[in-house]
Amino acid sequence: MNRHFVLVASFGLSLACGAGTTLSRADEGMWLVSNPPRETLKSKYNFEPTEEWLKHMQRSVVRVGMGGTGSIVSPDGLVMTNNHVGLSAISKLSTKEKNLMKDGFYAPTREQELKCPDTEIRVLWDTQDVTDRVNGAAKPGMSAAEAGAAKRKVMSQIEKECQDAPNMRCQVVTLYQGAKYHVYRYRVFNDVRLVFSPEEIVGSFGGDTDNFEFPRYSLDMTFFRLYEDGKPYKPEHYLNWSASGAAENEPVFVFGHPGRTRRLYTVDHLKFLRDVDLPERMNRYWRNEIKLQGFAGRNAENARIAQRDMRSVSNGRKVYTGLLAGLEDPRLMGVKQSEESELRSFIDRDSEHGREWADAFTEIANAEKAYRDFYVERQTIEAVANGSGLLSRAFDIVQLAEELPKPSTDRLREYSDPSLPSLYLRLYSTEPLPEALEIEKLTQALGLLAERLGGDHPLVVKAFAGKSARARAEECVNGTTLKDPAARRALVEGGAGAIKASNDPMLVLAAVFDPRSRELRKLYEDKVESVERDAYAKIAAARFARSGESMYPDATGSLRMSFGIVQGVPRDNTPAFTDIAGLFARAAERKGEAEFTLPAKWYAAKDKLDLKTPYNFIADCDIIGGNSGSPTVNAKGEVVGLIFDGNVYSLTGDVIYDGESGRSVSVDSRGIIEALRKVYDAGTLADELTHK
Repeated sequence: MNRHFVLVASFGLSLACGAGTTLSRADEGMWLVSNPPRETLKSKYNFEPTEEWLKHMQRSVVRVGMGGTGSIVSPDGLVMTNNHVGLSAISKLSTKEKNLMKDGFYAPTREQELKCPDTEIRVLWDTQDVTDRVNGAAKPGMSAAEAGAAKRKVMSQIEKECQDAPNMRCQVVTLYQGAKYHVYRYRVFNDVRLVFSPEEIVGSFGGDTDNFEFPRYSLDMTFFRLYEDGKPYKPEHYLNWSASGAAENEPVFVFGHPGRTRRLYTVDHLKFLRDVDLPERMNRYWRNEIKLQGFAGRNAENARIAQRDMRSVSNGRKVYTGLLAGLEDPRLMGVKQSEESELRSFIDRDSEHGREWADAFTEIANAEKAYRDFYVERQTIEAVANGSGLLSRAFDIVQLAEELPKPSTDRLREYSDPSLPSLYLRLYSTEPLPEALEIEKLTQALGLLAERLGGDHPLVVKAFAGKSARARAEECVNGTTLKDPAARRALVEGGAGAIKASNDPMLVLAAVFDPRSRELRKLYEDKVESVERDAYAKIAAARFARSGESMYPDATGSLRMSFGIVQGVPRDNTPAFTDIAGLFARAAERKGEAEFTLPAKWYAAKDKLDLKTPYNFIADCDIIGGNSGSPTVNAKGEVVGLIFDGNVYSLTGDVIYDGESGRSVSVDSRGIIEALRKVYDAGTLADELTHK
């Protein structure tokens, strides 16, 4: 793939563009809301975000589950996100008789809204810098492993102290790979109800063929409502809808929860991703996709129950394919090598800290070398433990039995007291777990275990228990009591004694993996994670010394803002906007292909639609996975679009930003209203959005 990588000087610190180039280069960065690039915004856009504006955006944008974004868009707690972000909840509400994924859903009244079984939505309330306290836990003379353990313990303590109300959750966020630590306090909503979702084919129009491409024609939107004490939530902050939408060359802003970037990684760390991590992930994605396709192809019901997994796997496969191709491109690695050489030259000139900072690069290289020795085994066991809904729940139950008797700060962090409400929400969910799909997924997981570790590996022998992968999967799924949420709760409450007394085959299988999983986790934390965090903190100190602290950290799932210009891609003459007419043209062009087939109601409404209505658009905002569902807003904070994708040039955004051609892709706010009113007869919802 022929890409032009734009190196923004000083790791994204120097963002000003030269005369005449304002619209051809992007503004790199996923910035902390507490530390926006004020000088750049003022000099380039003549925009100065006030503290009130930033707080308004912070409390209007939400985190959906653990991997998506949304925004509050009405005074009655209406939340807008993507159809693909909401697909987990939608699939759990679907049945063979009433398939909401296939047919869509709309509740014209509050009484008709559907309560989601285990959806959690969080609003970031406030943040606090706790760097000194976390770093203070590491005492002089401690090894990296001892320091890492001490920091993890105090992070759990901070989270517990911070949680001052039942509806609040706290999380210590690691920034700059370990140079800084902030505690984020969230307001949590568990009563979440589905209001509207289009047919999945409309939300993902073009399917895998058009994914990460542009022009696009997707109505990738879904609406939920937050409830508190049985009534719609009345927020102080929510986003208004723009009457006019976005215009070409207009500055726009994106607020969301980008999942992870690794732009500050050393070259040796990137080589580990290229040579070890990504090939292993690609192997699993390709394998799972082919096997799920075979399962889904057997009958219509299999296709329905596997639809969510199929979409997730195909999307992940395309993401990692693009990222791996980028890391295999010598030009990209050349840019990263040049960046690192410049930083190391600066370090060499520092007489006070030069030796300490320089050693950090070697420490990271050695950590990655150590990780190679057990990476495949650790990742395979994790993949198997999460390989099916029932086995992942069994794994939690087994680990809870050992962790809960300990003080909260001594537990694995995901089982500390502040983490338990979210864990229990998922563990006791009434989510359907179809036996046929569970057997298929567990069969795949056990097959992966044998393929990667070898048939004679002790874990494989114990897990298979003398049977084939499928026979063992059938035995575990058919014989488990864990399909019943009440049985899961009873086992957790009964603790180690209840598990020891149980002969549930799924618990027995989980117990096979638990000891080795713990060993490998400790090995990773001691030999890799703790070393990396200590070393990256030194490298960050060097960057701060060189350029100041006005730089953005890598994405961590925490709230960020990015910004850019609505514009096409000059290199291939891609336009900035598509319209509804283009949707029908694309459907006609690919007539007969399932992923391009519009529902009949769209053709019935065609004469009523204004076909010139903008439908999707692109901007050079810096986004990554996790930004899905983010609102795209104008300088007034009004919704002009809904992020749902990036283009093909954005696939390397994990490690480097292509400021020339990388684009965020949004559903246009005008297309949303046009479809709601004229295709879905959802005028009440459209009125709520536009405050009519």
